[in-house]
Amino acid sequence: MKFFHPETLVFWTTLFFLVFAVLFYKLAWKPILNIIGEREKSIEDALAQADLAREEMAKLKADNQKILNEARAERDQMLKEAKQMKEQIINQAKEDAQKVANKEIAKAKEVIENEKQRAVKELKNQVSELSINMAEKVLSQELKDKDTQLKHIEKLISDIKLN
Repeated sequence: MKFFHPETLVFWTTLFFLVFAVLFYKLAWKPILNIIGEREKSIEDALAQADLAREEMAKLKADNQKILNEARAERDQMLKEAKQMKEQIINQAKEDAQKVANKEIAKAKEVIENEKQRAVKELKNQVSELSINMAEKVLSQELKDKDTQLKHIEKLISDIKLN
């Protein structure tokens, strides 16, 4: 059997290998390389997309931080303005209360002054009425007789002429 002879076996093995290699190269090698190339390209694209996504996430994070900082600043400004408004309202209320109190005090002083004047006037009227009553009683006692009345009238007339 020459077919199984070692030299022939090497020849046939080499021939089969070469045929197999050529067929493999023609039929399978290019598609495998294409599949590997496509896979490599898809991996590179995926990595590029991941990098873009990472950059986008970093950008979004920075934007979110910026928005958060702006919101905090706006909140602080609003709180500051609210505090100022509160102080203004309190000060205005104090001023208004002071004005009302001053008006009430002025009214009370006016009422007191009017009452005081009325009381003084009434007191003067009572004093004059009492004085007249007393003078009347004194004069009526002193001037019971006609001679005394005439002397008193003459004295009053002379006092009036002197003044």
